Amino acid sequence: MELFPPLTTFYNSIADDARVGTTHISLYMALLQQWNLNGGKNPIEVSRNQIMKAAKIQSRHTFNQHINALCEYGYISYKPAINASVQSKIIINHLKNDSS
Repeated sequence: MELFPPLTTFYNSIADDARVGTTHISLYMALLQQWNLNGGKNPIEVSRNQIMKAAKIQSRHTFNQHINALCEYGYISYKPAINASVQSKIIINHLKNDSS
């Protein structure tokens, strides 16, 4: 019995995606947890520091590089905040479930 289909769908999606590494996965898991806590509703509003802490990412450069890559690869849509007092908006994109 599958308890959290978005998790399975993500892992099925990245199985053959050589572009995705461990930092992408960690970051996506932190975002997916926030989406889950938001009742599975998009968009989620997050602070960079909160997500970096949850994903165990230490560097802003690494965070920016990997969140932009997840956006480019189609896993998320990302609208960064214009300043630190405003939260960024992220949409967890619907992924095609290709169980192999």
